[in-house]
Amino acid sequence: MNITITPARLAGTVTPPASKSQAHRAVLALALSGGEGKLTNLSPSRDIEATQACVSALLAAPDGALPPLDCGESGSTLRFLIPVALALRGGARFTGHGRLMERPQGPYFEIFEEKGVFYEQKDGVLTVRGALPAGEYRLRGDVSSQFVTGLLYALPLLDGDSEIVLTTPLESRDYVSMTLDVLDRFGVAVDNDHYRRFRVPGGQRFRPRDFTVEADWSQAGFWYAAYVLGNKVRAVGLDLRSTQGDKVVAAQAELLSRPGDVELDVSQCPDLAPPLAAMAAVRQGTTRLVNAARLRMKESDRLSAVTQVLTALGAQVEESPDSLTIHGKDSLPGGVTVDGHNDHRIVMMAAIAATRCERPVAIAGAECVAKSYPAFWEDYEKLGGKIVRSEV
Repeated sequence: MNITITPARLAGTVTPPASKSQAHRAVLALALSGGEGKLTNLSPSRDIEATQACVSALLAAPDGALPPLDCGESGSTLRFLIPVALALRGGARFTGHGRLMERPQGPYFEIFEEKGVFYEQKDGVLTVRGALPAGEYRLRGDVSSQFVTGLLYALPLLDGDSEIVLTTPLESRDYVSMTLDVLDRFGVAVDNDHYRRFRVPGGQRFRPRDFTVEADWSQAGFWYAAYVLGNKVRAVGLDLRSTQGDKVVAAQAELLSRPGDVELDVSQCPDLAPPLAAMAAVRQGTTRLVNAARLRMKESDRLSAVTQVLTALGAQVEESPDSLTIHGKDSLPGGVTVDGHNDHRIVMMAAIAATRCERPVAIAGAECVAKSYPAFWEDYEKLGGKIVRSEV
């Protein structure tokens, strides 16, 4: 689907969907507890549906059956369930779509080689098989916090005690904080030693409970971007005390609302890079987004995709291997069709930037927002956005 946007200022209040990151964790914890609790404020999205379907298939499979688990395009689903499948069923066969099966799994593979766990990645299928033993697990902390989360869910299920030791500093540590918070609420104990070591007693059981998923600060970032770009939009329903690290967008947006040169480290909040880039494109001053190399292994190469899309709209963007430098302008020419790169966050970035374009903007592949925010276009229209949908 293509969306053509006639530039117009947005106005009003909007409640972002439920936190996708917290929902993945809550869905998995509730399933491991026996599923007797209730999840509320669970927004539908393709990623969450993938986790729900995979967890159901995993729990229904007999021991040693290696159930087939289709993770869609969800990196969280894949990386959380790889060790959980080993702990519960002795393995599984994982598939995915888009770039998912190209995303790095090196930290797990290194562990599997050390622990004697079989793995094979062939023709888009990752097969893992074997016993996940209790003990020490050493892995890098600068590839993705999702590997740490996957182990934190699996190791409590083992008979013996275990320990996760990070060999490099942990990036995106707020996502691990969210994991620890959800585990604690479902009755699982983990001793966190300054995010360097995690001691995990074995033989634990997840306890069922009711859980309300918070509104998503990652998605709120796009509405903060709209505000910085001069739209009278306010995101509501957000928890200021949340463990979501992306709540930092409120302070970042305030900083980018003022003129002057700014450097922002996005190593702890990589999902905010697209909305931050949109804010940076139309302001007085130069903005640098640094420590961003991991963005190259998302649904798209997001450093390249951000550069291509904003440059097409008329922004001045310089790309390096691990950063973006954006020289702000008063407005953007627009008048082009941009590729959404099959990346929900790139499409939403383009839609927000289009509000400050001088001519209409068409976005190809705009339906991919369903991965995380299916109601994005409806909310955009409710706020006064002028769009026309067309099938390709």
